Amino acid sequence: MNLLRVVATVVTAAVCGSAMAQNAAGTAAREYVTPRQAELLQQFEEFVAIPDVAADPAGLKRNADFLVAQLQQRGVATQLLTAPGLPAATPPVVYGEIRAPGAKKTFVFYAHYDGQPVTASEWTNGAPFKPEIKTVDGEQRVYGRATGDDKAAIFAQLTALSALQAAKMPLKANIRFVWEGEEEAGSAHLEQILDAHKDLIGGDVWLVCDGPVDQTRQQLLTFGARGDAHVQITVYGPDRGLHSGHYGNWAPNPAMMMAQLLAGMKNADGRVTIPHFYDGIKPLGPVEKAALKAAPRNDEMLRKEFGLGSVMGGDKSLLELYNEPSLEIAGIAAGQTGAHATNTIVATAMANLDLRLVVGIDAEVQQKRVLDYIKSQGYFVTSAEPTREERLSHAKVARVELKEGENASRTPMDLPIAAEIIKTVESARGKTVLLPTSGGTVPLEAMQRASGAPNVSVPIANHDDNQHAANENLRLKNLWDGIETMAALMEMR
Repeated sequence: MNLLRVVATVVTAAVCGSAMAQNAAGTAAREYVTPRQAELLQQFEEFVAIPDVAADPAGLKRNADFLVAQLQQRGVATQLLTAPGLPAATPPVVYGEIRAPGAKKTFVFYAHYDGQPVTASEWTNGAPFKPEIKTVDGEQRVYGRATGDDKAAIFAQLTALSALQAAKMPLKANIRFVWEGEEEAGSAHLEQILDAHKDLIGGDVWLVCDGPVDQTRQQLLTFGARGDAHVQITVYGPDRGLHSGHYGNWAPNPAMMMAQLLAGMKNADGRVTIPHFYDGIKPLGPVEKAALKAAPRNDEMLRKEFGLGSVMGGDKSLLELYNEPSLEIAGIAAGQTGAHATNTIVATAMANLDLRLVVGIDAEVQQKRVLDYIKSQGYFVTSAEPTREERLSHAKVARVELKEGENASRTPMDLPIAAEIIKTVESARGKTVLLPTSGGTVPLEAMQRASGAPNVSVPIANHDDNQHAANENLRLKNLWDGIETMAALMEMR
């Protein structure tokens, strides 16, 4: 479609209703992208090639500087946000703002430019920051750290803005960009930075562009996210490794102690058995329940895709389980295995527990429930390395470290702004899946506390993007579709 036809569509939409105008923005984005796909892919690869893990502050600074330049090229008022008293290496928030004449609303687009840590040897090409194009099931994908999580969303927003500018489609609302640099490190300083700039980060809604679309590849909108908290446990045996032949059946084995302790926390069907673990859950409302019932059930497809002989949760679907708290072992370590195995009763065993939270359950309360359970199993619990006297005085000793958590958050699905977002996205992407809660965790509560605005998540990555793992990838069709989605949202009134 040429520029005259785009303008004609916009004029028609003014008469026929806002949905067509929003669809016109998506169409303008498609017409902009289609002849430029090769050029845009090269630009996206340049972005992905900049290292962005927390252990590399210099790489994060390069990402921030790159994004400032990208915004400025598009005429966006830009600055790097930080806050007094933060460590010097704290990645800044990249902020951009476009004021639309006569605008009555402000929309804030959130995404993050940092990525998960990498182990190069686990990647097929051995180079997580050297983007590689592969064809999978007849479709092209680009492989590289942060392709899907979350640089795709930022690139889609930048490209959508370019498309609207090229089509001379003026924005009807003020647009703000808030791109974080430490989401994968727990967003430790996000709220502090937002609090220091309340005059800049307010709006009618935050559009949180992070995560994957539905497994059916349909566009997904989520209105909340589970929270997250961690508990690290170390149990102790002898003060040094002991010969398992000489001292087996006599000296307590921390590896076995840890296995028994963890096994007692869940039953065979995945139900957490820690007392009061499910107490306090705020139930879904009728609108949320209806959305959940209408959403596609992909359990059997995913079971086969992941090679699972069975799943847990009883008769509840994966989507239903998103609305319950969970407890998983994120990591466990004791002794050596394989070629490095020794006949040793080890001195310690360690495990890290990942607690996902739902609305109504506080992170500290949930951590204390786990702590109380460990004590109930006869453990003397300390938060520091136990002294020799403590180890000699107690039959079972555990060091329990509680990491600061993020509570769950949920936006009512029947808000007027929510209805407008749903209508807009459906006008651009067609049938859209609506969920009250996503399985993953995003710092939604911190955003709401600082800005006072509700938030809705608009993910664009493919569900099978190896998020947080080796060989992370982005299906290019998701990128092109995501650009259309972002353009439609930017054109909302």
